[in-house]
Amino acid sequence: MEAINGILYHAVGASGAALCYTPGKGVKSWSWQTYWLLQAAVCWLALPVLVALITIPELRLVLQEAPTDIMQKVFLLGMAYGIGGTAFGIAIRYLGFSLTYAIAVGISCVLGTLLPPLVHGTLTEVMQSSGAGFLMGGVAMGAAGIALCGVAGRNKEKDMMAGEKDRGRFSLRKGLPLCLLAGILSALYGFALDHGQPIADVAAQHGAGNFQGNVIYIFANTGAFVSTACYCLYLHVKEKTFREFGNAGNDSLLQNYLLSALTGVLWYGQFFFYGLGHVRMGRYRFSSWAIHMIMLVLFSTVAGIIMKEWKQCSVKTKRWLALALLALVTAILLLTYGNYLGENK
Repeated sequence: MEAINGILYHAVGASGAALCYTPGKGVKSWSWQTYWLLQAAVCWLALPVLVALITIPELRLVLQEAPTDIMQKVFLLGMAYGIGGTAFGIAIRYLGFSLTYAIAVGISCVLGTLLPPLVHGTLTEVMQSSGAGFLMGGVAMGAAGIALCGVAGRNKEKDMMAGEKDRGRFSLRKGLPLCLLAGILSALYGFALDHGQPIADVAAQHGAGNFQGNVIYIFANTGAFVSTACYCLYLHVKEKTFREFGNAGNDSLLQNYLLSALTGVLWYGQFFFYGLGHVRMGRYRFSSWAIHMIMLVLFSTVAGIIMKEWKQCSVKTKRWLALALLALVTAILLLTYGNYLGENK
């Protein structure tokens, strides 16, 4: 049952990630960089350090004993992920929640899943193991489901451009390059977590147990914060928006701070529960990334439906969307069964 429990933890984390951008809709009179810098400070700086202090016994000794070169590499990979995360956040302006997740996370799903075993030289061995066929089928089905989300998204663009109200707000031309960049760089975060396992192993030796992965986030997430903060501060200087931190107008300053913090908490939740799910996936731990990403697309698409992003779409578009959801659910079932076979070999 450990693999099943791992799937459930991934589901909790993915649902938090799928909803993390919704609080931003309530932020008023702030520029994007103010909101983004504050949520990043919570998600990528404050919570990783705080949670590690709480869940990792003898954290100081763990950091002293962990390989220095590994910590440095994970930090640099995290910086690349931060650039991808920033591109991701901007892309949402042009493509909406559902399509942004579909394209960016789709690329990240495939690259982030296959990159670790490929780099470690174990991909051939994995392909010949029990349940591997279901795993690869799940990854392929997940990629197909994400592609179908993209088809639905293109139809959505045509439907929305038919109305003057939405003209200029939804733009595949502006959002697609950002999604591609976000997908490629986000895949490096999955590799960062895999590459940081020696740090987690040291934490496990000191009694961290299933929380061992939290120590990796100190380096991966703070790296992401550095690159994100550089870009946000550049925008603040360029657009002279530093005053927004003390003034939002219409008595919404406290509300803006709380909603920005909530975004960060929800986004960090995916990392926390990802770690809890990852340690339970047995011999096919590398599949955690695919499972998490596919669930993220599934839940974000459902969130988009709930938020009425697809309300004005045609029946044809909605049929494409329904087919995409079916493919994503099938992919999760295939990945779950593949892990079950691998665990019970």
